[in-house]
Amino acid sequence: MSDLAGRNVVNPLKDVTALILAGGQGRRMGGCDKGLEPLAGLPLVGHVQACLRGRVADLLISANRHLEDYRGRGVRVVPDLQEGYQGPLMGIYSGLRTASTPWVLVVPCDTPVLPHDLVVRMAAGIGDHRIAVAHDGVRLHPVVLLLERSLADDLHAALVMGERKVGRWIERHAWTPVDFSDCPECFVNLNTEEEKRDLESRLNREERA
Repeated sequence: MSDLAGRNVVNPLKDVTALILAGGQGRRMGGCDKGLEPLAGLPLVGHVQACLRGRVADLLISANRHLEDYRGRGVRVVPDLQEGYQGPLMGIYSGLRTASTPWVLVVPCDTPVLPHDLVVRMAAGIGDHRIAVAHDGVRLHPVVLLLERSLADDLHAALVMGERKVGRWIERHAWTPVDFSDCPECFVNLNTEEEKRDLESRLNREERA
């Protein structure tokens, strides 16, 4: 909802559904189902769930394989509404169609150390915009975003026209970056086994410190 000045007032515990994107093909990790890849004793999706649990009104997982494994995590699973692994925009669209809250927070399953205050900072940073995108001080993270559920129709039209780039679609709307330059390390995403091993070593060092 918005206040009289037009600034969005977003209560994460009432207004926000979190959508974890785990529906890709994992090509750069040998075709594995990334969300279920283990890291420090938990699947990647489990780390992301831990960041979001208790901080949003509802939680969804976008997945196209191993659906029962994801459902076993106690949340609703949303397969793409159109088959063929059409990319994160299709996962986002499918989540927007499933969510019942006015806002949806999108995060990828391969960012397992997201800041625990991600939700409140994104909600506070939306201002009078329709989309907020996390910025780590150096670059944007287009698939860490808070957006209005009412954008579903526009996104569907873009998909029909062949759009598959998240960043290009975002630029069609009133959007704003949200500053996370104080914790850029929280947005590391894992695309290779080597990156996963490096992060696991870092987490082990931090646990022992």
